[in-house]
Amino acid sequence: MKRNILTSLMALMLITMPGTRMSAAVDENFYIFLCFGQSNMEGAAKPEAADLASPGPRFLLMPAVDFPATDQRPARKMGEWCEASAPLCRPNTGLTPADWFGRTLVASLPENIRIGVIHVAIGGIDIKGFLPDSIQNYAEKKAPGWMKGMLKAYDNNPYQRLVMLAKKAQQDGVIKGILMHQGETNTGDPKWAGMVKQVYDNLCSDLQLKPEEVNLYAGNIVQADGKGVCIGCKKQIDELPQTLHTAQVISSDGCTNGPDRLHFDAAGYRELGCRYGEAVARHLGFEPKRPTELSTINSQLSTIQVPEDAVTAENAIPGNKFPKVDKEHRAYFRIQAPQAKKVVVDICGKKYDMQPDGKGGFMAATDPLPVGFHYYFMNIDGVNFVDPASETYFGCHRESGGLEVPEGPEGDYYRPQQGIPHGQVRNIHYWSEHSTLNSKLSTLNSKGEWRHALVYTPAEYEKGKKRYPVLYLQHGMGEGETSWMLQGKMQHIMDNAIAKGEAVPMIVVMESGDIKAPFRGGNNQAGRSEYGASFYPVLLNDLIPHIDANFRTKADREHRAMAGLSWGGHQTFDVVLRNLDKFAWMGTFSGAIFGLDVKSAYNGVFTDADAFNKKIHYFYMNWGSDDFIQSQSIVDALRQMGIKVESSVSEGTGHEFLTWRRGLHEFIPHLFRK
Repeated sequence: MKRNILTSLMALMLITMPGTRMSAAVDENFYIFLCFGQSNMEGAAKPEAADLASPGPRFLLMPAVDFPATDQRPARKMGEWCEASAPLCRPNTGLTPADWFGRTLVASLPENIRIGVIHVAIGGIDIKGFLPDSIQNYAEKKAPGWMKGMLKAYDNNPYQRLVMLAKKAQQDGVIKGILMHQGETNTGDPKWAGMVKQVYDNLCSDLQLKPEEVNLYAGNIVQADGKGVCIGCKKQIDELPQTLHTAQVISSDGCTNGPDRLHFDAAGYRELGCRYGEAVARHLGFEPKRPTELSTINSQLSTIQVPEDAVTAENAIPGNKFPKVDKEHRAYFRIQAPQAKKVVVDICGKKYDMQPDGKGGFMAATDPLPVGFHYYFMNIDGVNFVDPASETYFGCHRESGGLEVPEGPEGDYYRPQQGIPHGQVRNIHYWSEHSTLNSKLSTLNSKGEWRHALVYTPAEYEKGKKRYPVLYLQHGMGEGETSWMLQGKMQHIMDNAIAKGEAVPMIVVMESGDIKAPFRGGNNQAGRSEYGASFYPVLLNDLIPHIDANFRTKADREHRAMAGLSWGGHQTFDVVLRNLDKFAWMGTFSGAIFGLDVKSAYNGVFTDADAFNKKIHYFYMNWGSDDFIQSQSIVDALRQMGIKVESSVSEGTGHEFLTWRRGLHEFIPHLFRK
């Protein structure tokens, strides 16, 4: 009895003593969720108007970094609750599943319950980046250079930032779940599930959480109809509950994706976020409800109205009004198919159901598309075909429709310009004794076959007897010898650069390279792949001699260069690095250089940096910031060996021709100059 009285008196003294403040009681109706992972949790899609509007004070964010003020919202301070609206992760990130996760819980749970999220994610991060015992080594030695700034935003310890804020949040509410979207970087890693369990166990321990009360909700990856870049990760995510019994997998079936087939698009993030929310609502004992604003968004997207600012695409066959592109970079397609039951247009990795107009026609409008060139197909009742309103382009291993989403004036370097001289692109056929690709088409009792190539000659070639250096320029897997001319606009890039004095006049040769057909399996590593290797003896023994014999070339290594995009970059490595007596300049654009050991590749060609740098006068590599093939690690390794290599990153582009146009434009000014 005396002890109870004494305790009460002490509590009363604490309340009444000057300068003493009692902590506010934890709000049991404030449900907090921790969100972590890599780029699909970080958010890669541009938020649209509905995503930027706050859903109100029931959905809150405790920012993990400071946010400057914008026109849409006031500044945000790390560790201080604010209303949640996109972006949630960092100021320059996009729409994330957590956005519509929170909105779904607001719609599903009673009005007296608030939702709070803490969001820490880094694009491309390995699961080791969230393990306290591994993060320091990972941040210092294994994280790629482009990730350093993102790590620094969390003081190089994203796990510690998450825990620090979570402990602060526990003073206000109750942690009810952990949301994760991670795994792409660890595709095929048999230890991944165990490491995820370590992260979860560490969080439970550090935050004193009871595992039976706090589930881990793991979202699955982009599937893109089985063609997702990291589709191999799906199985290991599906099997995560076998290792962590409190894990629940959130299906990504049918969630739409962006053109890189690695990240969801805005609609995909909304759908996946709603599925996270529905799973949590059910676990908490509530009937899930979708946010009402989602149905409004969907109804708006299904109403196809072509705005007045939409213009006919440059790829439309003359006389057609469609396809069109508006100022928001949405594309509009139309086809007349009165007997069709279902019509679909497939562009940038996403399929859009075309809506009947009641007059035998079908129309579709896309999400905003990235600027640049895009292949697309139509499908009627299960049969793929090329839009009859589009010019055709060889890509994706077949003839395809094409759509150019125009850039602004910054794209003038690849557009034809008035008032300057223009070169020519010539069709040539040449006999190759070393070609075996289509041997059945060879003439009777002869070895070899006829092959086709395109040759660009500069405007001044027709005047005088001057000789010119030659660039052998290769396309990528599944494309053809016309691709650099039609999709890449190579001839305009050359004309404009030469006219401005940015590049010396040169001849450019483009050949199929034996990579129009699909990759049939086998080794894909640099120097060891057979895919496209049948072209190498053709190039060296037939094509180069033919060009030197039939065009006014400077026929020596000092005046010969080779470059290629994607698999053409792979071919460039294979050819040039084995034939330094024939080439002195090389470049790759999103080069598909896999399994390269710089210390042993190509008979150790990089081990003697001084000798290599004397032979290769200019070595260049570029790739897109959103590219699924990036070359930074190769560039870093080569530079550590002392190899002189220049590189650049095309901001905002992926594995696409805008990346490669930019790369070619940056590459050619350095050629054949000393």
